[in-house]
Amino acid sequence: MSDHTLWQDERAIEGLPIRLVIALVVGVACLGVMLSVVGGFSSLGQTELSTQPQPDLVKEGNHTVNVTVVDTDGEPIEAATVIARGDTARLDSLARAETNAKGVAQLSFDASLRPNQAEGKIELSIQPPQGEYVDKQENTGILVIER
Repeated sequence: MSDHTLWQDERAIEGLPIRLVIALVVGVACLGVMLSVVGGFSSLGQTELSTQPQPDLVKEGNHTVNVTVVDTDGEPIEAATVIARGDTARLDSLARAETNAKGVAQLSFDASLRPNQAEGKIELSIQPPQGEYVDKQENTGILVIER
């Protein structure tokens, strides 16, 4: 039998500092993951908006298009600003309008295509009204074709 008792054994303290360091590193890593997950929840109370242009296909030239802004449930959104800008099609200038009580904005623009181009797209974006609305995803645009 050994003359050493447990309270006299000094070997147990040898592994303690490294265990504390490992526990600290693992704890900090877990805290970082939890904070990033919690940070992602800030968009949970927000509703994505989208556009429904009528018509969504036009020929080159001057046009007036009605664009309805709706939420994810298809409900119209009032007081949103719709902006049309040239993408692969050209516009004479930026077109913008605010939606009415039925969620409809009326945009007027002059669309054109580049030489030897058969079709192009007009990009639509939304500036949401105050509240829980966002416009982070790509919206339905307007296709412009040759005359």
